[in-house]
Amino acid sequence: MRITAADTFDIRFPTPKELAGSDALHTDPNYSAAYVVLRTDSPDGLDGHGLAFTIGRGTEVVVAAIEALSHLVVDRDAEELFADTRALSRRLTCDTQLRWIGPEKGVIHLATAAIVNAVWDLWAKSVGLPVWELLSSMSPQQLVDLVDFTYITDALTPEDALRLLEAQVAGRPARRDRVLSDGIPAYVTSVGWLGYPDDKVVRLCEEALAEGWTGLKMKVGNDIEADVRRAALIRSVAGPDAHLMMDANQRWDVDEAIAIVGRLAPSDPYWIEEPTSPDDVLGHARIARAVAPVRVATGEHAHNRVMFKQLMQAGAIGFCQVDACRLAGVNEVVAVLLLAAKFGVPVCPHAGGVGLCEYVQHLGAFDLVAVSGSSEDRVVEWADHLHEHFVHPASAKAGRYVAPTAPGYSVEMHPSSRAEFAFPDGPYWRAR
Repeated sequence: MRITAADTFDIRFPTPKELAGSDALHTDPNYSAAYVVLRTDSPDGLDGHGLAFTIGRGTEVVVAAIEALSHLVVDRDAEELFADTRALSRRLTCDTQLRWIGPEKGVIHLATAAIVNAVWDLWAKSVGLPVWELLSSMSPQQLVDLVDFTYITDALTPEDALRLLEAQVAGRPARRDRVLSDGIPAYVTSVGWLGYPDDKVVRLCEEALAEGWTGLKMKVGNDIEADVRRAALIRSVAGPDAHLMMDANQRWDVDEAIAIVGRLAPSDPYWIEEPTSPDDVLGHARIARAVAPVRVATGEHAHNRVMFKQLMQAGAIGFCQVDACRLAGVNEVVAVLLLAAKFGVPVCPHAGGVGLCEYVQHLGAFDLVAVSGSSEDRVVEWADHLHEHFVHPASAKAGRYVAPTAPGYSVEMHPSSRAEFAFPDGPYWRAR
């Protein structure tokens, strides 16, 4: 089976209409995807789908980057790529000329994620497994062989990783069965977007609680007095036992974050998310020390495994919010899951957006089954937006993801959705 073409799409959805996704910095997001389909000559019609999440303007730049990298996979034997996905990831991230534009960060890294994840989608489909089961079926050594340990051996060596994975092998079958029967622990973001009025927030909280959610997230960061009031309101509806996550979306300076979290503390935050610049490792560490026992969560904008290494070495985060397509796809995600296991930091993957829930359900399941072996303090983000556009949409029930069982990585969109919301020439956008 050879990869014969890489078709790219700029797909944008009009989420600002209902203020879904609104936060302190991103007030009008059009949830979007730079999307790639790896076509093959398979007689079964197999193809691989991958995407990088964006929020509107600039999606075309990521699409152009995918096109600039696609020659590294087109006309390649797919089985050869499956046999060494670490080498594939290295080829994409270490192109001797493109590396100057984005050395494992930024637009080039997002494009790499879309392509690498599309290869994994194709691989999983070819063996009839969802990606989380494909990963969980691998031996510890096979999993170690997926990881590029460049720049992280001062924190995690291949020998460390092998020991961590071997310690979880015996319990894998029981944990796999539990994931399939009970699902993957989750929390819901859709109740507290910053643009929602109070009455809508109350209604959505009541609905979420009635559906079995025990973890709710609200956005903060524009108006401290309003944030304090809204936090108290949500806590009064949710009761003392629910987890209330708060997300500042990078809004504050370090001293400001410390002071404001102190104001929010009476509402008992489970965590404070992205309190300052996602690149400020030392700032996060100082905040983490100052606001304890409230824990700091971050990672959706941590652009590579080296950033996560530093955050963990500095004691800067209490929750690792790895993103499926901010990092360079499955292989680099595995590296970060292993770092988190080494440092004892719970992994709570970042989702929301479009396609991110579909992606990260696999990461949460794999971490639970084969890496950490634990569900304690581990919850995967859920937002109930745009799932209808996917062939195998993510779903949640009673506060947990239903484990995906369809082969692949779950991000294949319906052709009709790709056509309708293609930017700028799809029917939806052309009409406007």
